[in-house]
Amino acid sequence: MLNQKTIKDFQDSFLAPYAMRDSVSRGRLYKELSHSYRSEYQRDRDRIIHSAAFRRLEYKTQVFVNHEGDYYRTRLTHTLEVSQIARTIAYALRVNIDLTEAIALAHDLGHTPFGHAGEEVLNDLMKRFGGFNHNLQGLRVVDVLEERYPDFPGLNLTWEVREGIVKHSSSFDRAGCVKELLPNEMPTLETQIVDVADEIAYDNHDLDDGLTSGLIKESDLENIPIWNNILRNISKRYGKIDKEKRKYLIIRSLIDMQVTDLIKQTQKNLDKFKIKSYLDVKKLDKKIVSFSKEMDLLRKPLRTFLMEKLYRHYRVMRMSNKAKHFIKELFNLYLEKPESLPSHIQTRIPKDGKRRVICDYIAGMTDRYALDEYKKLFDPYEKV
Repeated sequence: MLNQKTIKDFQDSFLAPYAMRDSVSRGRLYKELSHSYRSEYQRDRDRIIHSAAFRRLEYKTQVFVNHEGDYYRTRLTHTLEVSQIARTIAYALRVNIDLTEAIALAHDLGHTPFGHAGEEVLNDLMKRFGGFNHNLQGLRVVDVLEERYPDFPGLNLTWEVREGIVKHSSSFDRAGCVKELLPNEMPTLETQIVDVADEIAYDNHDLDDGLTSGLIKESDLENIPIWNNILRNISKRYGKIDKEKRKYLIIRSLIDMQVTDLIKQTQKNLDKFKIKSYLDVKKLDKKIVSFSKEMDLLRKPLRTFLMEKLYRHYRVMRMSNKAKHFIKELFNLYLEKPESLPSHIQTRIPKDGKRRVICDYIAGMTDRYALDEYKKLFDPYEKV
């Protein structure tokens, strides 16, 4: 039967020397006894999955607002896709899969409704009061805002998962700065894997959603070498096939190509820098997990295309502008009339201050809840 000794023995025998282990974890904010048959990072993963913030990701925007269609990615489906890609990479490199999965599942818990538009407007509204960063908000969610346990606030996650949430960084994500989590120290390999898995997931799945929505067309991708190379290979192998199947094959091949390159290049980096332990990773001044230079060059035109043709498409920009308006109006009304907030939210004002409590409340909303709240507060014919 599995117990803490066999968990330790398994980690020592299977994991690479540079992987994180339970035995070297910096522990939790509030001491707890170890579980009989789960590792520390498995417990973190399970607590995240059972949290209210995780469930709310189902109705938070990735690119398309939830009511535009059931097909499109939400923060929840994106998170699951990141987790799947990250687990594959972690398994191949023999780092801690449980830690990798926990960080992946938690990496978007601090996101606002309406995607990055929501974050931008909340940051602007909170500029003189500490600002808003969704990584720091994610830490606040797991440390303070989740209320599930009688012995401590939040989820009481391990130091390493909390570090992974705060130090998560990508093209769209800025690492937070928390002194306790050593901001000048490199994050674990497990965190670095999630960072890149996040980029792989949203690049390729946003491309899928963009094509499905009709905002971009396959003909728009004719000048993108990485797309054309894969299209040529698929056409050679399958000839004429159903358009939808061809799209899925291309997206799948794009992901597989990038994941394979990342694993191979990261192993080269580990060998080059003679990484022997997780401490060697943290002492470096650069990240170990990376693509090859050739893959970086191949990815760049596609990422530029997505930025210009999808994320800045006039329909996406209209949605973003509307979202900013909704959030700003809600924030200002709550600020002027805090008695409009639910009573259990009002009770936190003396401790955290009116603006931060309002910010927490809005950041935790789903797209649907924010729209309903806006109607209730501003539409005279809507029931409150």
